[in-house]
Amino acid sequence: MRANELTSEGRLLTGVLVAFVLTASLAAWDLASDLGEGTTLTHLLAEGGVFLVGLVGTVLLASRLVSLLRSERDARERSEALAERLRATEAEAARWRGEAHELLAGLGEALERQFDRWALSPAEKEVALLLLKGLSHKEIAEVRSITEATARQQSRAVYKKAGLSGRNDLAAFFLEDLLLPTKPPTP
Repeated sequence: MRANELTSEGRLLTGVLVAFVLTASLAAWDLASDLGEGTTLTHLLAEGGVFLVGLVGTVLLASRLVSLLRSERDARERSEALAERLRATEAEAARWRGEAHELLAGLGEALERQFDRWALSPAEKEVALLLLKGLSHKEIAEVRSITEATARQQSRAVYKKAGLSGRNDLAAFFLEDLLLPTKPPTP
């Protein structure tokens, strides 16, 4: 992983790690030179403490940085796998739409003819389509920029003109014959 691919936490940890490594290195170098020249025990203990703090900080930060890099790698791999699944799903959806294009166009025309037979207004036709798509009255209101009460009233008008009792009957009216089993059931 290159440095520019690190998260801000990774860059911060790397910077602090470098500071601890430098601190430990400089303290070790100073300690070694002081030992050669002769110094007091207190001075050696103080510099030894600085060296140990630098060394412990280096180990702890290196461990945290390695863990962070693994987490980032795993997250990137999951992200790439999800992106691949999304591409595959989008391709499958595009294939299905391509195969079903003529059928869907014919279905749209058949829906329009039936809506005309029921004498639905343009607004009622739009509401009927949104009901068939499974939208709630609240969602229909949002899509059409109307109140929820208006969406409910237009839905009731669709059901009344169609002679149906509600959303389930509306869906069943159009889907019942489309979703027949491909083979007759065996006794």
